[in-house]
Amino acid sequence: MLVARTLKKSLSSVSKPFSLHTHLKWLSNVPENTVYGGPKPQNPNQRVTLTHLRQKHRRGEPFTMVTAYDYPSAVHLDLAGIDVCLVGDSASMVVHGHDTTLPISLEEMLVHCRAVARGAKRPLLVGDLPFGTYESSSNQAVDAAVRILKEGAMDAIKLEGGSPSRITAAKAIVEAGIAVMGHVGLTPQAISVLGGFRPQGKNIASAVKVVETAMALQEAGCFAVVLECVPAPVAAAATSALRIPTIGIGAGPFCSGQVLVYHDLLGMMQHPHHAKVTPKFCKRYGQVGEVINKALLEYKEEVTNGSFPGPAHSPYKICSAEVDGFLNELQKLGLDKAASAAAEAAEKIETSKSLEGKSPISD
Repeated sequence: MLVARTLKKSLSSVSKPFSLHTHLKWLSNVPENTVYGGPKPQNPNQRVTLTHLRQKHRRGEPFTMVTAYDYPSAVHLDLAGIDVCLVGDSASMVVHGHDTTLPISLEEMLVHCRAVARGAKRPLLVGDLPFGTYESSSNQAVDAAVRILKEGAMDAIKLEGGSPSRITAAKAIVEAGIAVMGHVGLTPQAISVLGGFRPQGKNIASAVKVVETAMALQEAGCFAVVLECVPAPVAAAATSALRIPTIGIGAGPFCSGQVLVYHDLLGMMQHPHHAKVTPKFCKRYGQVGEVINKALLEYKEEVTNGSFPGPAHSPYKICSAEVDGFLNELQKLGLDKAASAAAEAAEKIETSKSLEGKSPISD
């Protein structure tokens, strides 16, 4: 009855032609052209989806993928218009300082995923399944993938390798309604078997295996496959054989898209530990590490010599009358030394302001 009276009153108060359908639409929180009150539809101009990637792939347009591990890096990817943001288990190495990707846990990955999701609003978000979270069974794989989406706010997951158990895991995750990106060639989680970070596809058997594994991941339902550290002809063959996009990293120019690690492409890390794990296929598009080092050294020097913070970076003022009252209160409390320190500081601030030709300002 209340709704009916509200409708009647609203209809009678409208001077221009008005339809009941329009008014009901205003009352509804269900978006137009939808059949259920689910998530708000993504704006094609604001968010990259699997549909966008497939369209680019059909048109032969390369797309970009970069890793991110926290809110600031995600914001940078967002502003740059990167298509896909991968929250990679490479965080184990470039963020946590391990020598391999193996130690990072699912809980740690979820923290990275949530931070990235808060910063990257445009790219498709893909979260890596870390080592030990999907190898045992399809149930384990689905459970881990569900957590990456539900708790990590990702759009899809990535898993490594093409062994029968991992193909089965990929298929089970896809059947659970989760988009999966595959990963073949050098699979860092398998360095125990591979004997280290070694390129793959350098002989006939290995090259054929790369292509066959990529095809098996496609048949399992993967929407794309990463090809890491394989010769360019092998990557070209895989790209040609597949109906889905390939994403190269150290795999030459013939893939559908490319991916690099955020810290690597920016030249962010200068520490010897990082130098030994930076791959030689990576092009550095900046020397951010040098800029960071220079800034930190300048900061250290200015703090040491007393030039920072100066008046320009001491913005909060207290007027002379308040200073006097403050000193009196300190003296009443028996804090004569503190009162002297405050008086001396106020005098120095006033002197430096006078030297700069500024008048005292009270905030």
